[in-house]
Amino acid sequence: MVKHYLLASDFDQTLSFNDSGVALSELIGFHGFHDKVKGLAEMNLVQQGAELSYLILHDPDFRRVRRDHLVETGKRIRLKHNVALLARALANLAEGYKFHFSVISAAPQEIIQSALEGIVPPQNIFGTRFRYNESTGEVESIIRASAGWGKITVLEERRAELSISHDHIIYMGDGSSDIPVMMHVNQHDGLTIAVSEAKFITRVAKRTVLSDNAMSVLVPVLEKVLGWDSAHIRKLFTSYGLNLLEWDKVRTDMLTIQDSAEPVVASSAHTH
Repeated sequence: MVKHYLLASDFDQTLSFNDSGVALSELIGFHGFHDKVKGLAEMNLVQQGAELSYLILHDPDFRRVRRDHLVETGKRIRLKHNVALLARALANLAEGYKFHFSVISAAPQEIIQSALEGIVPPQNIFGTRFRYNESTGEVESIIRASAGWGKITVLEERRAELSISHDHIIYMGDGSSDIPVMMHVNQHDGLTIAVSEAKFITRVAKRTVLSDNAMSVLVPVLEKVLGWDSAHIRKLFTSYGLNLLEWDKVRTDMLTIQDSAEPVVASSAHTH
């Protein structure tokens, strides 16, 4: 019997190096995207991750954005190394296992589909969807935003569609907007993978992998799901023409200890 798994991934800075909002801003000649996002965050006006969609819908500097701009932005997105290879590897990872690769992101759907054209089928990409004015081409409204808690809804719909149990979900992401969905996956004994060293997400994710190569996320999948050892994992990477030159597993304990007589500060680092 084949074991089915849903591997869902964020897009911005998880499968890509740069942020969709920055890339779109550069395309339309606007500078100051991060300042606008910071302002929205301070007002708590928008769910984290959905800032770009909000700006496209409401901000005067972004009202000129049309569908063609989003498609062109996708073509300019710099993907992490071997994203296409990751998609192919997941399709034939091991006998008796089938991994359904989906992308769930708050980035506009057109950007993600354009960036991942020929890599991930459009029907497996779930980004923010806009409704356009037929005569002007302007964005009229948001049909659905896959941001924050909205990611959980999309993930659950995808899980139900594939008839996959909760503990067969793998989710990987990089930012604070991924925390709600990671907590949801953890609660149901799924696997969560952080691809950022930011403390707010590494404390939630069950595993953290830092690399500029998308194939790196296979390591915790092979270890936790398939039960492979390091020799078996290295052999797989070699079969794809990749060599694991550096593979450091580090766990660091940081402690501050107050003695009743005098203050003492101690720290210890354990490398496995």
